Amino acid sequence: MNTPVIGVLALQGDVREHLTALATADAVARPVRRPEELAAVDGLVVPGGESTTISKLAVLFGVMEPLRARVRAGMPVYGTCAGMIMLADKILDPRSGQETIGGIDMIVRRNAFGRQNESFEAAVDVKGVEGDPVEGVFIRAPWVESVGAEAEVLAEHGGHIVAVRQGNALATSFHPELTGDHRVHALFVDMVRAYRTPESL
Repeated sequence: MNTPVIGVLALQGDVREHLTALATADAVARPVRRPEELAAVDGLVVPGGESTTISKLAVLFGVMEPLRARVRAGMPVYGTCAGMIMLADKILDPRSGQETIGGIDMIVRRNAFGRQNESFEAAVDVKGVEGDPVEGVFIRAPWVESVGAEAEVLAEHGGHIVAVRQGNALATSFHPELTGDHRVHALFVDMVRAYRTPESL
């Protein structure tokens, strides 16, 4: 059985919903807070929440540098909303002291779709996800201002980029874990499974 073990960075944000979505998509899902827990997973989800808080806690818990190293080494990683900001190589309007993990050559604008009370849902066609459009939940969501040559745009909404992939790194502005539709998580689980397969031969 090629069942991948996928962690969810459990410092802040909607961790439980991602754990449930990953389990539904046939992965073993575990919370990750410390370097030794990160070392035991095949891939990682960086959840929504508050990107500045996640950044500071990742440094505090000693997991930021190991995370950067594993992403550079090719570990699959998926970021939603604040997680998308964490995977950006550059933030257009960072808070003071805010750091990112990096991994996707993109420039992201924080809270681009508006404040909490301007949250909305919208159908989004995501490249690589078969069937009907994905119902995207946008909560204080970022959008991608621009991408580099290595990054592939997977989805747009309202003329703005809302899903990107670069190699083993995937990011969405929206929260698929909140809808009960786990096809985006299944796409990521397949990415992790493909990453693991050469090592298990």
